[in-house]
Amino acid sequence: MSSRLVAGLLATAAIAGTVAGTVLIGGGSTPAGQWVFIALCLILPVLGGLLAVRRPGDRYAWLLLVNGLCLGLSTLGAGLSLTDLPEFLIACVAPVLAVFYGLSWIFVPLLFPDGHLPSRRWRPVAWISGVAVALHAAGSATITGSMYDLRFTSLPGMLMSAVGQLTTWIMALIVFAGLVVRWRRSAPAQRGQYAWMVGGVAASGAGGVMILALIGAGMTSGSLATAGPLPTAVGGLGGLAMIGSLPTAIAVAVVRHRLFDVRVGIRGSRLLLVFDVRPTVDEVLSDLGTALDDGPEPVELLGRLAAAVRAGLEVRWAAVALADGRRVVAGREEGAAVLEVPVRGGLGRIECGPPLAAGSPARSLTRSLTNEDRRLLEALAVPAGLAIQSAGLVTRLVNAQEAERRRLERNLHDGVQQQLVALIAGLELARATGAGPDALAQLRDQARQTLADLRELAAGIHPSVLSQGGLVEAVEERCSRLPVHTTVSAPAALRSTRFPDEIEGAMYFTVSEAVANALKHAGAAAIDVRLAQDGGRLRATVADDGKGFDPAVTGRRGLAMLSDRLSALGGDLAVDSSPGNGTRVTAWVPADA
Repeated sequence: MSSRLVAGLLATAAIAGTVAGTVLIGGGSTPAGQWVFIALCLILPVLGGLLAVRRPGDRYAWLLLVNGLCLGLSTLGAGLSLTDLPEFLIACVAPVLAVFYGLSWIFVPLLFPDGHLPSRRWRPVAWISGVAVALHAAGSATITGSMYDLRFTSLPGMLMSAVGQLTTWIMALIVFAGLVVRWRRSAPAQRGQYAWMVGGVAASGAGGVMILALIGAGMTSGSLATAGPLPTAVGGLGGLAMIGSLPTAIAVAVVRHRLFDVRVGIRGSRLLLVFDVRPTVDEVLSDLGTALDDGPEPVELLGRLAAAVRAGLEVRWAAVALADGRRVVAGREEGAAVLEVPVRGGLGRIECGPPLAAGSPARSLTRSLTNEDRRLLEALAVPAGLAIQSAGLVTRLVNAQEAERRRLERNLHDGVQQQLVALIAGLELARATGAGPDALAQLRDQARQTLADLRELAAGIHPSVLSQGGLVEAVEERCSRLPVHTTVSAPAALRSTRFPDEIEGAMYFTVSEAVANALKHAGAAAIDVRLAQDGGRLRATVADDGKGFDPAVTGRRGLAMLSDRLSALGGDLAVDSSPGNGTRVTAWVPADA
């Protein structure tokens, strides 16, 4: 059964119990005073039901709903106590009134506004209060006859009820004092919502005192019915205050201060209660996907992610913190983070500052982050991980390109450039001295060597055979010049298949780097290269019979840059090796058949 259905059933039961009980108490008639009582009683189940349906993960919404159900059942029990039903049936319903008082005077103010204790120090108060309410309810179950006769069937039941009720009152005073302290110490924007709760609890307590005065007058006169008009009127007002003041205060705080993301809207001549002021998880993910579609720079990408988190949770600031210590912050970072969620793979974390009032970024803290906020942040952790991975990949590719540019510059400067300078100097000297055939032959050999070196350098950038003959021919040409026995195998169909330049280049240089590592580091005597295309992927496998290594200790050496290059194309690279068992490098990229 879904939580929304459960919330609807509980709210319906609370409303039905309230109406039925009130009608039974009035003897079948419903004067104006009874309708006022019904209207006040329905605030809790209606508000709690709406919030629980729209915010099923919020504890406080369920607390209000359960409290409204207790009120409805206790009202029904009061009505049934005036009928001829068996006493045990009435006793099963009547004790929930004690639960209603305990929830109203202790747990509703204690857990305001997010369903959590203000701090760990309040745990003993919560446990003692729970036991006291249970004792009061168990003792109330021994009441016989009308609930208003105040007669107990046994001394143990009377003692249980008295101890439980007295403890409940003491705990209620402690909780109220703590609520006043929270109100006085809260931020200016928070103070308003706490003020409503303080006023509601105070008015409800005052109503309870009026009820006790009525009970005292009834005991003095021998019956509540003969207590007199003034005590009866005071008791009636007290009942309305005790029942209606706290739910009314909560309703005003919810709407006025937009707790649970609720506000009142006006459309034409209709007054609407609007939920979901903040965007949903799906909306945030959709907007984030749109923002990232145009391929922003790495820092800008992380900045957009942080901005999406800040807007989705409506917090003062949000930050994406990377594992290397870098942080990208959206908003003005003030105060410590109140919520953190790690990004998958240990790539970093998402941090959130204090929340803002919904729809008003300039206001201070007015609410607490909820389970719904955590779920939204956990949902954003998935694209956050992808964004951080993408940003890191782009950064590594840029750094690799810069390193490759410097390598080429160094090779040109220290190699070909110096050879050309020497060749020019030799030609000038030969012209000046009238050099003979031997000197010219030497200069010719020097020019040929320079040309060979230049071609080798160009092959390192992008070999011409790769552009002309394709991947298989280029790999075969590269492996034909190796000093160890090397075999290259590929399907016949693959030899005539061409792929985009970036795919062929990535696979060629991966194979080239793998065979170079096998020669330089593995001491291999034989190398086997296999090229294949299957399942929409182009694969290259390089295996050697060298000494092998532990990848966890040694790493991928020069393959790391190529792995990033493959990742940028949607592929990957795997290294399988162990000491004494050779090495197998497998690379793949997506490629249509």
